[in-house]
Amino acid sequence: MGLAATIGFFDGVHTGHRFVLERLQQVASENGLESAVVVFEEHPQQILRGIRVPLLTTLNERIALLKNSGVDHVLPFRFEEIRRLSAEAFMHLLREKYDVCVLIMGYDHRFGSDQLMDFIDYEQCAARVGIKLVLLPQNPRSDASSTTIRKALASGNIEKANQLLGYTYTLAGKVVPGKQIGRTIGFPTANLSVPEEKLIPLAGVYVCKVDEMDALLNIGNNPTTQGTEVTIELHLIDFDGDLYGKNLSVKLLRYLRPEQKFDNIEALRQQIMQDVRAINNTK
Repeated sequence: MGLAATIGFFDGVHTGHRFVLERLQQVASENGLESAVVVFEEHPQQILRGIRVPLLTTLNERIALLKNSGVDHVLPFRFEEIRRLSAEAFMHLLREKYDVCVLIMGYDHRFGSDQLMDFIDYEQCAARVGIKLVLLPQNPRSDASSTTIRKALASGNIEKANQLLGYTYTLAGKVVPGKQIGRTIGFPTANLSVPEEKLIPLAGVYVCKVDEMDALLNIGNNPTTQGTEVTIELHLIDFDGDLYGKNLSVKLLRYLRPEQKFDNIEALRQQIMQDVRAINNTK
């Protein structure tokens, strides 16, 4: 069976992307085709300009979110391997290798090394290789963009980021050994190691969830204990167990307060007690 496809990086697979994916599945159904997303493994700006872009989602997270959206196929492409292809050559590849019959293109989307600007130019290229091109309008329901969400996270505005994403922003990683200072003051923490490409929100303390458990997350360099490197420390409230080596997914709900330097460890302990009470008081 042939495919109706769309192309992009899809960082975050947010509400704006969801509009494209819904339309893709509708067009596929109308034409008796299966739906597919051609997704680039690397961010194009990283390859073209050497710019490191902190990502909302890792490749595995993007693929999982795209599959959960209901599309039939996710086709990962190394951007480095196709960056020199013209728009027509890339569409020819999609037609010959994957039997793409219909291509969904966003109103502001461009692809191909020849940097075509007008939709009619893409349409003519598509016609020559046997693909029907469908142009999507701007999403009337959401102004979400990956850039807007990154800015919200960088400013600690988790509620806005989650609204634009359509789900809760998550930091997932493995628990690794830390200084174990939290254990000495009655608030054991788990140090989370996340993929280096993942966007880490504004430093500070966050209310979050791990599975169904309430938790506090501290992002920062622990100035009270003379820390120098940024760490991500998780305190699971009312949990007593060994988490070392385990993989955890932490859902960030809201920004509680900035990270701050306290005069001593006891002052830090008192503040953490207030943070825990703040969670309990809002249930």
